[in-house]
Amino acid sequence: MAILTFSNLGQSFGAVDIFANTSASIPNDGKIGLVGPNGIGKTTLLLVLAGLSTPSTGYVQRARGKRIGYLPQEAADAFAGQEQTVYGEMLSLFAELRQDEERLRRMEDDIATGKADEDALERYGAALEQFEHAGGYDYEVRIKQVLDGLGFDAQDRHLKLDHLSGGQKTRALLARLLLEKPDLLILDEPTNHLDVGAIEWLEGALRVWDGAVLVVSHDRFFLDRVVKVVWELSQGGIESYRGNYSAYVEQRRQRWEQRRQAFETQKAHFEKELDYIRRNIAGQRTQMAKGKLSRISRQLDAIERAGLDAVQGKSWSQVSNELGGTSRRMMSVAEADAAIKRLARPDGNNSNFTVDLSPEQRSGEIVLRTSGLELGYPGTALFQAEDIELRRLECAALIGPNGAGKTTFLRTILGKLPPLAGEVRLGASLKIGYFAQAHEQLVADNQVIDEIYRQRPMQISEARAYLGRFLFSGDDAFKPVKALSGGERGRLALAILALEQANFLLLDEPTNHLDIPAQEMLQAVLDTFDGTILLVTHDRYLVDHLATQLWLLEGDRLHVFDGTYREYLAKREQEADQAKLALAERRETVRVRRRRERAAGTARKKRAKRLSQVEEQISGLEARQSQLVEELEAASAAESFDKIQSLSLEYAAVTEQLEVLLQEWEILARE
Repeated sequence: MAILTFSNLGQSFGAVDIFANTSASIPNDGKIGLVGPNGIGKTTLLLVLAGLSTPSTGYVQRARGKRIGYLPQEAADAFAGQEQTVYGEMLSLFAELRQDEERLRRMEDDIATGKADEDALERYGAALEQFEHAGGYDYEVRIKQVLDGLGFDAQDRHLKLDHLSGGQKTRALLARLLLEKPDLLILDEPTNHLDVGAIEWLEGALRVWDGAVLVVSHDRFFLDRVVKVVWELSQGGIESYRGNYSAYVEQRRQRWEQRRQAFETQKAHFEKELDYIRRNIAGQRTQMAKGKLSRISRQLDAIERAGLDAVQGKSWSQVSNELGGTSRRMMSVAEADAAIKRLARPDGNNSNFTVDLSPEQRSGEIVLRTSGLELGYPGTALFQAEDIELRRLECAALIGPNGAGKTTFLRTILGKLPPLAGEVRLGASLKIGYFAQAHEQLVADNQVIDEIYRQRPMQISEARAYLGRFLFSGDDAFKPVKALSGGERGRLALAILALEQANFLLLDEPTNHLDIPAQEMLQAVLDTFDGTILLVTHDRYLVDHLATQLWLLEGDRLHVFDGTYREYLAKREQEADQAKLALAERRETVRVRRRRERAAGTARKKRAKRLSQVEEQISGLEARQSQLVEELEAASAAESFDKIQSLSLEYAAVTEQLEVLLQEWEILARE
């Protein structure tokens, strides 16, 4: 059953169509990733599906009673004026459970003090079972797990919501959504403000999410680990692919290969038909030739307007209806020939710029060796490293948290910073190319074209043509560097890197600000690079596909893992599973102990109350016993035998009661 269905959705801003004819549905347990180039309208579509924006065309149908949670890319304006703390906000989501907890405490007190009726224990047991089933014993643990997982330490939890940074607010919104458990989570770039540890925690949470998820993310590895269906959004609508991101890449390749084959077949058919028309347009078969020319004229017109997919496998009436009619004008033979030549071969490469990183020369076999290496600054050591050996054609990925010293390591390799101890030895015939995360090698006051001239002198026409390959067209070549966006700076840095023709690449976050098609393009180039790569990146998909060894910064040590990222994750997950099993056993022990302590606490209160009652009864009986002794003496002196007999019977009964109560008192006092 679908939790949400939409049909023929379209969104326009003025005369600009963002997307159109978009239809799909989300099942109750769907895990869907939405991909597409920047500017195609992914965020716009999410807003429409979340009910926060109205489409220009089409409709959205949401299942009745289902809750939708939406996480925006940025949440700087969230929680405005709220004095609540992060932890207090999370705790407020469980107000009803906390009220139930308070009712249970009152029931326990009533039972212990004897105020409750005979059915109180049965009602208490039912309420306790319902409380436990609703997560009453776990909600505080869940809050801690979510806040820990998303990077809120003990100190951050007590920050007021309106004092948080934009990134912290986004994480707080995400934490609240995960604790609220809506039926459909719509997440727009949820990993933007998370470190690798938090992203991995979120992946685990979403994989076992008991509901539907629709997510937009540039993090391909995140999509690989979370989604089971990929929607590719284009101006013409959505194409759906089964499986995770890697499965989508392979299916997309196959689909585009089929389209290219279909295109070649269709083009060959047109050329054959046109050849017949040329030979017969003025001969005995003029009418048949004109009929063929009329038919391919309509087909060529439809393909030029809507592409080959718009006519493939469809009747002509269906094509005409979908296009709102087709041209009835018959082309000339020359026009048809020109139209056939204009047909564009389908290309599955969505990236609109390319880069060539071919090295100028081959390096030696040993590219980098270290021994006894300690890095940092005078008076501030960052880490010590295991001895490293990096060979030609290998790719090492340097992985660690922000501030751990990754960029410092790159600067040490470049000779810009001496090590505190040990040495770094570079191999023979090396030409190093450095892509800096902050692009500090760019001169802010220079024009874009000046940066190209700095790397390699060339004619202005050649420089402008070269920049055009990196999407700097027209007057963009004369923009000052300081006016460029993050994505533009990244493309310019790649353009300069390509001109260096290096055989050892030091890449510091090369995919930052690149959309998925551009990331895929760069990955394909690096995968065939005839040199050696040292990669510093949070792009785990890139690491997974390129790295042959991992350099892991953990605390003040750098450890070398000789293997791929998948192998490293498998080893770590095995260790984590063992730790989880031990933790689960400890939690179950604590849960059982808490229930026993709660039950024992109730029993102790009841025993204490009974002990007090017994002591009071014993005091009363002892006083009556003393009084009976006096009355018996008086009755004996008066020789009142009837009275003596009745007093004796009462004295025996009081003594027996007293003995029973004294035995009960001894038991209660001992317990």
